[in-house]
Amino acid sequence: MTEPLLLTATQISTFNGRQLLTRASGFFFLRDERLFLVTSRHVVIDEPSKHHPDRIEIELHTDERNLTQSTGWSVLLYRQGKSIWRQGRDATGEIDVAVLELERSALPKSAVVRAFTPAHLQASLDEIEVGTPLLIVGFPLGFHDTLHHLPVVRQAVIASSFGLRFQGQGYFLTDARTHRGTSGAPVVMRATQAELKDSPLPWKLLGVHSARMDMGSRDLQQDESLGLNCAWYADILMTLTE
Repeated sequence: MTEPLLLTATQISTFNGRQLLTRASGFFFLRDERLFLVTSRHVVIDEPSKHHPDRIEIELHTDERNLTQSTGWSVLLYRQGKSIWRQGRDATGEIDVAVLELERSALPKSAVVRAFTPAHLQASLDEIEVGTPLLIVGFPLGFHDTLHHLPVVRQAVIASSFGLRFQGQGYFLTDARTHRGTSGAPVVMRATQAELKDSPLPWKLLGVHSARMDMGSRDLQQDESLGLNCAWYADILMTLTE
């Protein structure tokens, strides 16, 4: 059996009908026995790039003892012409996080799912220091363990004050090497609290990776990318899963 953290994440493929559009990352969140899939909002809709999938497909393990066994599970994004995902807004505009509630009874009976819960959220922002080590669990460029259907992790650190929303937005910055396909990945920190430290999933869920941050004034010929990323605070999940 592998680390439970790796089983919280799943690769998301977006489709328009049968046409594959993009691949991204997502993870599971459990609240009051209701199961949600969390990802970036721009994975399910993105007006600037005219990205309008009508369904997604996620990969689920079907044998806890043999992780080479998996199946694809399709989820429609619209019902009677209306989107079924939930997305948030704050005073500054759209939040790049989306959640879809999954019908647990419709999942394969043998599906192996590990999920974060409200207990994994960080209650106090000022307890997290800049430079804190993090992991980002996802599928960069779709890369993963194709035999065992598991994601990979990238090391990261908090690159802005965690107690202050960066430039007034609902996210903080991470310093990490990331790629397309990582959108929607969980950003986690090893838990130190006693109630989580000895649990099967000893991680704090701090954020949802969104995208790399760049400067409009950067000289593409002379200046390298900053290597910084936006991660939306995970506490938005309490609002989106009410």
